[in-house]
Amino acid sequence: MKESKQYKIFKVFNVSILLLIVFCTLYPFLNVIAQSFSSESYINAGKVTLYPRGFNIETYKTIANDNMFWINYKNTIVYTVVGTVISMFLTTIFAYALSKKRLVGRKFLTVFAVFTMFFNGGLVPNYVLINGLGFGNSIWAIVIPGAISIYNMLIMKSFFENMPEELEEAASIDGLNTYGILLKIVLPLSKAVIATMILFYAVGHWNSWFPAFLYLDQKELFPVTIYLRNMIAGVSGATTAGATSADNLTQISANIKSVTMVLTILPILTIYPFVQKYFVSGVMLGSVK
Repeated sequence: MKESKQYKIFKVFNVSILLLIVFCTLYPFLNVIAQSFSSESYINAGKVTLYPRGFNIETYKTIANDNMFWINYKNTIVYTVVGTVISMFLTTIFAYALSKKRLVGRKFLTVFAVFTMFFNGGLVPNYVLINGLGFGNSIWAIVIPGAISIYNMLIMKSFFENMPEELEEAASIDGLNTYGILLKIVLPLSKAVIATMILFYAVGHWNSWFPAFLYLDQKELFPVTIYLRNMIAGVSGATTAGATSADNLTQISANIKSVTMVLTILPILTIYPFVQKYFVSGVMLGSVK
């Protein structure tokens, strides 16, 4: 079918708008990368745009040569993996249980869960509780308090509710119990929403810094976000400063923010392409209802 003149004009206009949106989205990211490889004089003069000026890698070298950076980086990986596993386990079983209309007290549990989205005990009571449970200076202070995101749980709950009941009834007739139905029927059909929730939780744990800042006192337990925050704030230990000359310290202070952004988001950017195909479909399928 031949396209009309009006439709061709619409396509040109639509593509132009989308390209403008893409440019506006990518420009800040490309600018941060360019600044992370640029020299102090060009950064301070505001001459860095989409490509590096006065190429240098002093800040990257300084961070890479600090052994504490790699210790904290390993901590972040451990916290992210353990936290995501715990969060997915708890969120999945909670969402699946609430998706069943036959569950006694279902409405109360749903309202109680949603209530926690708007109200919490407060910073001081939470701090007292975490330390009272013996979680201080441990991985559990990072991964347990925020193990379940109610927003993510509600998305999974809606997804499970939209699943045909006949599938579970047939599996039950074949002799599967509730756990067998969940493991062998429901979860294999929920790859899209599961991949999406894994991405949500992994990004959240990777970028998290305040719980560690609040509950951890030992530098060896810090995630990399705390290490980089301390560098930006100028309160990092003498390891980094002592290993750097006075001339290099000036350069580091000029682009440390850009370098920390790049180092923080790089792992997420490498993982996202592998789960991107599930991302939109998973959220939409769980949000339609």
